[in-house]
Amino acid sequence: MIPVTEFRQFSEQQPALRVLKPWWDVFTDYLSVVMLMIGVFGCTLQVMQDKIICLPQRTSLPNQTMPTQNKSENYMESLLPVQSHLSPLPKEMKGLKTDLDLQQYSFINQMCYEKALHWYAKYFPYLVLIHTLIFMVCSNFWFKFPGSSSKIEHFISILGKCFDSPWTTRALSEVSGENPEEKDHKKNSTNRSNINVPPGEGNLEKTQSLRSIPEKIVVDKPTASALDKKEGEQAKALFEKVKKFRLHVEEGDILYIMYVRQTVFKVLKFLLIIAYNSVLVSEVQITVTCNVDIQDMTGYKHFSCNHTMAHLFSKLSYCYLCFVVVYGLTSLYTSYWLFYRSLKEYSFEYVRQETGINDIPDVKNDFAFMLHMIDQYDPLYSKRFAVFLSEVSENKLKQLNLNHEWTAEKLRQRLQTNANNRIELQLFMLSGLPDTIFEVTELQSLKLEIINNVTIPASISQLDDLQELSLYQCCLKLHTTATSFLKENLKVLRVKFDDSRELPHWMYGLRNLEELYLSGSLSPDASKNIVLESLRELKCLKTLSLKSNLTKIPQSIVDVSSHLQRLYIYNDGTKLVMLNNLKKMINLTELELVRCDLERIPHAVFSLTNLQELDLKENNLRSIEEIVSFQHLRKLICLKLWYNSIMYIPEHIKKLGSLERLYFSFNKIEILPSHLFLCNKLRYLDLSNNDIRFIPPEIGVLQSLQYFSVTCNKIENLPDELFFCKKLKTLKLGKNMLSLLSPKISYLLLLTHLELKGNHFEVLPPELGCCRALKRSGLIVEDALFETLPSDIRDQMKAE
Repeated sequence: MIPVTEFRQFSEQQPALRVLKPWWDVFTDYLSVVMLMIGVFGCTLQVMQDKIICLPQRTSLPNQTMPTQNKSENYMESLLPVQSHLSPLPKEMKGLKTDLDLQQYSFINQMCYEKALHWYAKYFPYLVLIHTLIFMVCSNFWFKFPGSSSKIEHFISILGKCFDSPWTTRALSEVSGENPEEKDHKKNSTNRSNINVPPGEGNLEKTQSLRSIPEKIVVDKPTASALDKKEGEQAKALFEKVKKFRLHVEEGDILYIMYVRQTVFKVLKFLLIIAYNSVLVSEVQITVTCNVDIQDMTGYKHFSCNHTMAHLFSKLSYCYLCFVVVYGLTSLYTSYWLFYRSLKEYSFEYVRQETGINDIPDVKNDFAFMLHMIDQYDPLYSKRFAVFLSEVSENKLKQLNLNHEWTAEKLRQRLQTNANNRIELQLFMLSGLPDTIFEVTELQSLKLEIINNVTIPASISQLDDLQELSLYQCCLKLHTTATSFLKENLKVLRVKFDDSRELPHWMYGLRNLEELYLSGSLSPDASKNIVLESLRELKCLKTLSLKSNLTKIPQSIVDVSSHLQRLYIYNDGTKLVMLNNLKKMINLTELELVRCDLERIPHAVFSLTNLQELDLKENNLRSIEEIVSFQHLRKLICLKLWYNSIMYIPEHIKKLGSLERLYFSFNKIEILPSHLFLCNKLRYLDLSNNDIRFIPPEIGVLQSLQYFSVTCNKIENLPDELFFCKKLKTLKLGKNMLSLLSPKISYLLLLTHLELKGNHFEVLPPELGCCRALKRSGLIVEDALFETLPSDIRDQMKAE
């Protein structure tokens, strides 16, 4: 009975494997147990009972004649030696007497058993036992084979957790959008039909399997607190495990191959057993004639033997054949199921229709095969497992975890005021957008960075003050109601993307949008790209910023030129050509062409009569003789020619009488022309990071100058006229070759920022004390040089 015990232990140690054992495997397992019992029973009888009993034949007696009437008597007398050890024969029993003793009869029995009895009759129970054990090993071999057992154990472990997870039931009732109570009723009826348990019968197992799912989750309307943090984290981990397991298992089909091989092996073994058993079962006979040459030892040569187990073995063999036939037919059906159906592909179409979760992907290879197997056990497992293959379900779980983690109070703590003086909330690298954000009704600007699969629901309409939205590498989808809300309310949109296909198409319908900032790489033919062709629909657009790699200005930008006021193009070093389209943008007040690889000032700029600010930062400008044409731009007040390679400033600069801010920093200018200071409206003049050695005394003409910077130059002396610019608030003289600071610095009563660090000063003039607005934090100078000031002046500056 040891093999039966081992089989029982195998079944008890691995009860979870039952989900991968379809009805035919379970049925053949029971058949194997019955056949095993037949083999064990036969082996037991073979060991405990006499195998064969032989008697010498009468004709074998040498030189002896017997009358016919004494035949039966003499025959019975021959049994006397055999029976003498048991009980004396009655006197009336007579027969043929022999001189054989008990040992000789035992010897004859053994010899005839080995020589005369057919091998099938001798070894039938052992054959049954061996064949059955092979069947049992073959049926469970794929559970133990290293290449397949690891996948099976992992799958069953994940399957059980997915089945028992509280999130499974919640997702089935929520994601489909049905009423939880109706969904619960539907689920109960579905469970009953799938498990095939009649009402009132066998409900214990079903109740135990569903007991781990809280009743509240099934019935009550879901809330963010219904799934606690621990359960949410467990469900999140399950999603990751299922993803990795799917990627691993779908790569091969070793489980399918192993199962096919063991099934084919069982069919072939079945055919072999039927073939030789059908022929040899007739060899199990009760009477056996034995002819052995042992006459010298016993005096007899021919014996007649009785196979004591023959009748029972014959019946057992026919019974065994019947079970083998049933086993074989079941294996043939399994083969038909394996080869007739496409088991390397599994479709969740039925589950998608029933649950309403439309994004459950179909699977293939070993993953598909295992799902087909568990469908034979209970289709409910596949349905509940499918929840963890759905991105919609995963996103829903992430949403609940987000809502639990990011409460409205926590979000309010992160509110800030941005540069546009709007109340802003910035969220970075979250798994989604918390629903609680729509409870922060005072929100005016929302900034989302590196957040994938963001879906803005209709509840965004609760944010009545929302005017600005920033999306940095975010994939965003909008509910229909949310789109309508943003069309009416959104004023500023900032989008940073990696590919033009990531641009949200809904942005072209924002009819009230005033500012649009796009940053990302466009295709080489961006000017013809349909992505930018739709800008013409933005009728209220006033500001457009493009940080990209354009080769020319798209026609769609020209289409909005009638109302466009500010155009910023940051081209990241890509050469921008064909700028004639700029002439049509007559309403532009601000124009920035940064890093566009321009070698000279575009002539199209000179047609922009309403232009107030022009920025040509980080181009390849070497000569700016065209600056004379700026005299036609009567409204130009700010000119930025910084970060170029300009060698000199032409004297035509004097014709720009309306300039108030001028940026010439980070160039190669050596000489400042006196004509520069004829722009007497200048309030801001930046000449830092050049090769300037001398400042003309005409600088004193700039009575409106408030900001003057010549940092990082080669200036040795400062003209006294500089200190006649009494409106100066910021004076930057750092990193030059100055050795003396004029006492006339006291004229600058409004000075708040003075930079002297990096020069050759030995002492500071005490007249700095007259600059009452200058404090220690605004005086950029070495500590040792600061100590040269009188103590009272130092204390005055330190007093904030």
